Amino acid sequence: MFRLLGSLIMGALVGWIAGHLMGTKGGLLRNIVVGVIGSFVGSFVCAFLGFYAYGFIATLVVNVVGACLFIWLGRRLFG
Repeated sequence: MFRLLGSLIMGALVGWIAGHLMGTKGGLLRNIVVGVIGSFVGSFVCAFLGFYAYGFIATLVVNVVGACLFIWLGRRLFG
C-alpha cells in the first residue's frame, strides 16, 4: 500500500520536473503517467549503459532523464 503511494508521489514529482524541463504543461494525472513511464525508461537506459542509481537523488535524476526521453520520443512520434 505505502509502496504504491510512494510510486505515485514520485511519479508525480518526476513528471512535474520533466514537464518543466521540456516545456510541456499537464495536470496531476499526466504528470503521474509520464513520471511512472519515464522511471521505467530511465532505469532501462541506465541499466543498458551499465549505470545504477543508489539513493533518492540519484534515482530522481535517472527518473527525470527517462521522463524527458519519454516526452521527447512522444513529440517525435506524435507531434
